[in-house]
This record gives sequence, C-alpha cells and structure tokens, in this order.
Amino acid sequence: MKEIDEVTADVLDAALRLHRELGPGLLESVYETLLARRLQALGYRVVTQQLIGAEFEGILFEAAFRADLLVDDWLLVEVKSVERLLPVHSKQLLTYLRLKKQPVGLLINFGNETLKEGFKRIVNDYRPSAPSLSSPRLRVNDTSSGA
Repeated sequence: MKEIDEVTADVLDAALRLHRELGPGLLESVYETLLARRLQALGYRVVTQQLIGAEFEGILFEAAFRADLLVDDWLLVEVKSVERLLPVHSKQLLTYLRLKKQPVGLLINFGNETLKEGFKRIVNDYRPSAPSLSSPRLRVNDTSSGA
C-alpha cells in the first residue's frame, strides 16, 4: 500500500494533467469520471459516488451523503467545478472524513483557470472532548450503540 503523500501526489498530478487538457467549464461529473479512470489506469482502486451513512438519535441514514471518489478505500476526493471554492465545500469534505473516520481528503476544483488555486488538502483532526455513547452527535460505524 502506498503512503498517503504518494497517493495524494498521484491524485493531484492526474487532476492537474486533466485540467491542462480540458480546461475549466465542464460539468463536475465529467471531471469526476475522467479522474477516476486515470487513477484506475495508475493501479488505484476507485469507487465513484461512495455512499456514506450516518446515525442520529438512533435513526440510521444509510445513504446520508455521497463522496465523489474513494481511492484505495481510504482517500476521499471531492470534485468541484465552480468559480471559486467556498468554506462550505471544505466543511462538506471534513464531514465526510469524520463520518468515514478517514484522516485526509482532497478538495479539487476544476472551475478555475489554473488548478493551482483550485485544490485543498483537508485533514480530519477532530477529537471529541468528552466521548459519550449517549451523545446525540452524528456518528457512524459505532458498533457499541447496538445499531
């Protein structure tokens, strides 16, 4: 298994090459599909539209969210094609990372003239201050709650 920095570098390199060839302005789904295909050609396992479940107050939402790409079962990649990234985009990816209990994700925006200002590496460093199984906070993959 490749190290996290090597995988993220490969993803960013593939995204950069794709953006150079196609430029901005296409639909997010086009960039997502082509990026997935290029990563698969590099030997990565890539799942598109990965379902992310969540539980809140005892109610399980099996398909609460969809991450654009899941690379090698641990790197989440959110693809955007917007004029500029907003804080809500980073928060979206951070939520996915927390729910999947993953350490790092990439937010890539193909909507800019260059990709240099269009990507962010998001790190999940969330540590609950007082973990509690009875907490109504959103949680996922918690087998101790009996859900």
